[in-house]
Amino acid sequence: MPIRITKLQEMKAAGERIACVTAYDFPSARLVQQAGFEVVLVGDSLGNVVLGYDTTIPVTMDDMLHHTRAVARGAPGLLVVADMPFLTFNVSADDALRNAGRLLQEGGAHAVKLEGGAPVAGTVRRLTEAGIPVMGHLGLTPQSVNQLGGYRVQGRTIEQAQRLLDDAVALEAAGAFSIVLEAVPAELARIVTHRLRIPTIGIGAGPDCDGQIQVLHDILGFGARRPKHAKRYADLNETIGTALAAYAQDVREGKFPTAEHTEPIDDAVLRELLSAIEPTA
Repeated sequence: MPIRITKLQEMKAAGERIACVTAYDFPSARLVQQAGFEVVLVGDSLGNVVLGYDTTIPVTMDDMLHHTRAVARGAPGLLVVADMPFLTFNVSADDALRNAGRLLQEGGAHAVKLEGGAPVAGTVRRLTEAGIPVMGHLGLTPQSVNQLGGYRVQGRTIEQAQRLLDDAVALEAAGAFSIVLEAVPAELARIVTHRLRIPTIGIGAGPDCDGQIQVLHDILGFGARRPKHAKRYADLNETIGTALAAYAQDVREGKFPTAEHTEPIDDAVLRELLSAIEPTA
């Protein structure tokens, strides 16, 4: 059985930290489950990390469904949360309900995540009343990068901080089971975390959130991204690059494949095959 949203609420109450990571495919999701995480997020950051876009805005529902299905198959024991892409929940509550339902029914997710505060609280309530768990997302909301003027820390002024706190309270009241706080000052994240009954999940928001989330590729050193908020626990760029170069060299020098990498054939079958294709004297 997968981890349920009630488990996260129990962990917050007990003061236990929640480990979350963003992944996009089956083999990565398997490793995440084996490592003992609670939550795996299929983020629309796949647009930047996997698909090569500059922003998350071009990511579609088809993209999210494709990757969510793979992650759900790889991590059946975790809480799988899928991002709702740009404009799949903003136009109307009916659209949001239909699209969120697809991520659960077709994608295999257990919950959805959507960006925004009080303006989307009505949509959050509509989804939760229909039985779809919703994770909120405040602070730096990548789908609003054009409106925000870039990827900037949010909540640095008293007006921004108060608005973020009000938004968090509104999402909780609407039924959200958790809220991601991205790129906000650590003290503000601490205040929000203590104000809410539901867990906060931080990314670039300091150590006082109830849990933390990072992109798998960032913490493994796989890809060109080097965000300030991510600690590199490995350097897969170097490891994979070295391995690929060695493979290419072995191919060019005829060192691969060797007999151990090929399948044998029965001698009698080989003789019969040779006699059939070779001209007789």
